[in-house]
Amino acid sequence: MPAPIDPFAPAVELAAAIRRKELSPVEVADCYLRRMDELDPRLNAFCHRADDEVRKASADAADAVVRAASPGDLPPFHGVPLPVKDFLDVAGWPTTYGSAGADRAPASASDPVVRRLTDAGFVLLGKTTTSEFGALPFTESDALGITRSPWDPQRTPGGSSSGAGVAVAAGMAPLAHAEDGGGSIRIPASCTGLVGLKPTRGLIASATVAVEGLAGSGVITRAVADTAAALDVLMRHDPAAWWSPPTPGASLAAAAAKDAPAGLRVGVLSDSPVAGIAVDPACAAAVDLTLRTLESAGHHVTGARLPLPSTDELVGTFTTMWNAAAAGIPLADPDRVEPHNRALRAAARSTDSWSYVEAVTRAQHFSRRIVEGFVASFDLLVTPTMACLPPPVGAWRAGTEDDPAAALRNSYPMGVFTSLFNVTGQPAITVPVHHDPATGLPVGVQIVAAPWREDLLLQVARLLERALPWAHRRPPLG
Repeated sequence: MPAPIDPFAPAVELAAAIRRKELSPVEVADCYLRRMDELDPRLNAFCHRADDEVRKASADAADAVVRAASPGDLPPFHGVPLPVKDFLDVAGWPTTYGSAGADRAPASASDPVVRRLTDAGFVLLGKTTTSEFGALPFTESDALGITRSPWDPQRTPGGSSSGAGVAVAAGMAPLAHAEDGGGSIRIPASCTGLVGLKPTRGLIASATVAVEGLAGSGVITRAVADTAAALDVLMRHDPAAWWSPPTPGASLAAAAAKDAPAGLRVGVLSDSPVAGIAVDPACAAAVDLTLRTLESAGHHVTGARLPLPSTDELVGTFTTMWNAAAAGIPLADPDRVEPHNRALRAAARSTDSWSYVEAVTRAQHFSRRIVEGFVASFDLLVTPTMACLPPPVGAWRAGTEDDPAAALRNSYPMGVFTSLFNVTGQPAITVPVHHDPATGLPVGVQIVAAPWREDLLLQVARLLERALPWAHRRPPLG
């Protein structure tokens, strides 16, 4: 009788076991479908399930293992289940963008990101929840309901890739597709004790360029090796994309297995880049622990400061762009859009095109100043991932009856450190180095590198994974 499948096993290990014929893709899919049946009614990570399709795809994958002349003939993630955030089209499935107003007609074709995932052998496990249009780091919507943290169901798991984080943290998927336009990979990864990397702007091409390049795809995982291997299959050159760099010649999985270069210059941003937002002591503790660990490994913490714009310039510029983030999303019933997004849409429509382009130009100018200062002073920058612990469910609603746009302002403590690097386009990763002893909640730290240095981020994340291991930490699911 085969040994039980560990639902928290790294995806690369599941893939290797499938290639060695120690596990069948059918057994693996059944394991996760059972856990979805058991756990998702109380956590609400999935908004679309297609179990019959999952079983058919996993059976086909099992047949392909039998037919393969050698394990090397199979794609890297052959037979491994993976859910897709409900932001990308999957042929035959609806895409709601988390909105009750969305057109729920099945998509006619899959997004290029989804096609790369299936080309890599992944079995698509369903679609995961998101806040409406990805506008907030909470998923508590009219369309999809409340997505809850497996660490404490009375708290948010972060967002907007809420379901992705919950699915992986609760062992309902070995890893999950996610997207990040202001922190939507890194915030839920931090809230749920996982690894989340936002790639360099443009590295992973989707069907369109979203929010002036602020947003892009990636994955949420439990292990650094899974993140590296998944990025290897996602960062293929797309000649039809608005912009897409050549496929990198070096494998990130191979790079992540190597030690980081010696004597890296490590900068620190411990205070909020937006005035008036205090940093929770648990989040500051995660930064301090990370810096001590890097110093003990021979790296050098520098006191140089990042040349940041003023609060008014940063918030005003980002908000002008963010207000229009949902432009182009097809809606069947705009009247069913939630009040905070109606407020953002109204603000976007009141901004003339000249002013919008001026805001984009300002963002490019201060992004250049920040990145030039970064590469002159640092190899890496360490920040809190969030300025707060995961807030209680419903916390974002304070004041929204009088001002629906307050929902976005209430979210600033969650996204103030992450969104800055969506503007600069730099790669940034969160890793779960700390647990708050008072609440038992995971706390992530964010590490930022220069553009195109995902290899360095992964090497340093792997160093922290060895020094401050987190794979044994699992939420109290009962």
